[in-house]
Order: sequence, then structure tokens, then C-alpha cells
Amino acid sequence: MTVETETTTPGAAPTQGQPTGDGAQRRPARRRGEGGFGRKYTPRRKVCQFCADKISYIDFKDLARLRRHLSDRGKIDPRRKTGTCALHQRALAIAVKRARHMALLPYTAEHVRVSGVHARA
Repeated sequence: MTVETETTTPGAAPTQGQPTGDGAQRRPARRRGEGGFGRKYTPRRKVCQFCADKISYIDFKDLARLRRHLSDRGKIDPRRKTGTCALHQRALAIAVKRARHMALLPYTAEHVRVSGVHARA
């Protein structure tokens, strides 16, 4: 006397037509770009600030500029977040590491808490 039941994986969302726990129908998931006024969202391309300002050498003593490229935990922000080009991202990493070595910038969030200096200005 075995009853054959359809098994689903735990945590998998029920498909359209299968009742959920309260018997309600589930809506299909929204696709990317749907919503709003029918226009597809196209993100604006980020521009490298160093290229825009025509900066060839990134100085490790220019703390205001370097802090803009650090997270709140003291990490170097990635290119996809800041829009920095590959050439300047490599130079930026070297400048930040030099500033950290000279104790001008924090290495970690712990250094930010101890010194009281915030990475974001």
C-alpha cells in the first residue's frame, strides 16, 4: 500500500499552479528590466576620476583622494564600484599600500576604531 507522491526539493519555490501553504497561487517572478514605465534600466557607465582629472601619478600623500577609494572597513574598493580604469586601479593600490605603511591610512576597521579617524570623508 504505497502512495506515490510528487517530491520537491526542500526550499524550492512551487511552480505556478501548485498551491502554497495557505492555498494561494504564486505569482511568476519579475524579470530583470520589468517594472517602472516599461523602460529597461541601463546603468550609467562610470568614469575613471583619475583619467577625467588627467592625473598620471597618484600621490600617496593625497589622502582625500585615496579615502574616496576605501571602504568603511579600510579595504580598497573594487573597479566595478568606483569606475577606476585598470591602469589607475593598480597605481591606486600601490599608493594606498604606501600610505598604510607610512601610517597615513588604516589597514583594518580596528585601526579606524582605535584612531578615531574615519575612512570616508
